[in-house]
Amino acid sequence: MKAEKQYIDVFTQYADLINQHSADVLNAKRQDAFQTFERLGFPSKDEEDYKYTDVAKAFAPDYGLNLNRLVIPVNPYDVFRCDVPNLSTALYFVINDSFYDRIAPSIEYPEGVYVGGLKNFACQYPEIASRYYGKAADPEHDGIIALNTMFAQDGFVVYVPEGVTVEKPIQLIHIFRSDVDTMANRRVLVIMEPRSEAKLLVCSHSADSVHFLATEVVEIFAAESARFDYYDLEESTNATSRFSSLHVKQAASSDVLINGITLNNGLTRNNYYIDLEGEHAETTLCGMSVLDKEQHVDTYSFVTHSVPECTSTELFKNVLDDRSTGAFSGRILVKEGAQKTAAYQTNRNLVATKEARMYSKPQLEIYADDVKCSHGMTTGQLDESALFYMQSRGISPDEARMMLSVAFTADVIENVRLEGLKDRLRILIEKRFRGELAHCSGCNVCHS
Repeated sequence: MKAEKQYIDVFTQYADLINQHSADVLNAKRQDAFQTFERLGFPSKDEEDYKYTDVAKAFAPDYGLNLNRLVIPVNPYDVFRCDVPNLSTALYFVINDSFYDRIAPSIEYPEGVYVGGLKNFACQYPEIASRYYGKAADPEHDGIIALNTMFAQDGFVVYVPEGVTVEKPIQLIHIFRSDVDTMANRRVLVIMEPRSEAKLLVCSHSADSVHFLATEVVEIFAAESARFDYYDLEESTNATSRFSSLHVKQAASSDVLINGITLNNGLTRNNYYIDLEGEHAETTLCGMSVLDKEQHVDTYSFVTHSVPECTSTELFKNVLDDRSTGAFSGRILVKEGAQKTAAYQTNRNLVATKEARMYSKPQLEIYADDVKCSHGMTTGQLDESALFYMQSRGISPDEARMMLSVAFTADVIENVRLEGLKDRLRILIEKRFRGELAHCSGCNVCHS
């Protein structure tokens, strides 16, 4: 319990300070989460689902925590300019793990819509917040969720009332900024009431050269016939570690798209928990990573079909170079009585060097007899015959590899339902394969 002890000691000493700078709804979850963390600790490499990621090692350094909510001297609206073409978004920022509320975008939302800070939302609408906060992300899942629930003091909320459509895409920028090694505990809460629609793009950047560690817990509730898109774009640094857990609860006839893309990182662990709880619900879960040097991405997914006639489609792709490592463990559970389920899971990987490593474990667990389910996995290298053909047409070997690698990722990008973002991602991915900086060129924070 060496790595855990410092966090236990910090919480024991500063629990009152943490509560003082947060809201009652968040504070109500802390003590139970603390007791769970004391009991569970961090996931161990001895556990099957974490065997390729050393969690305790990542959390062992002495990271700074901004429990007193000191203001970071930066106005992100002055230094960030997103140049995604044809994508006009409502832009919000979380600096480390504090929602930036000194300036807000002048967006006129339909009546009842809330987009903004979690602390403020929990204070203004405690009944709604308490109905949803922490109800999808159970700390019993693992100790990292418990740790996040212990320390999270703020976050970001999207609340869309019944029958309302938010036309303008919402964009949240997570920015790490500090002069010392820093840890942030971030929360995102999305509440989509019946027949509501919205899209959210979350981008993660690290602005300084120190070491950063993020825990992120995302909870998405999609009520009957709600439609919601969640895009997660990670463009951090080799000195950044991120542990993210995304939890989705879907009611009847809801449609949720989750698309997570890692273009630059140090160590990343992404957990996806999708619960299809109403008939005719549909989920599309996909993602990709481009890794080189000694970068690491570990993806775990657990899709649960609890009722009949739901559909889930899952696609994850990884491209690995140098001494990078990747892992994918995907589980689909079809419960007894969930007839007419359609569930598909695919994992495809390109490994460019002998030193790179990819570990994959697709799984199906089915307790119903009238279903259409499949899973598949391939790991290999670029097609040598295709490379030869392209070179015979005058294309250089490096350019041919880049073009084939970009083509390999195309179907993940096709699942993006924002045309401006889709176009920009194609450019960023090509730049990444060319070895160029992958940060949005409009982000002055990342180029300062």
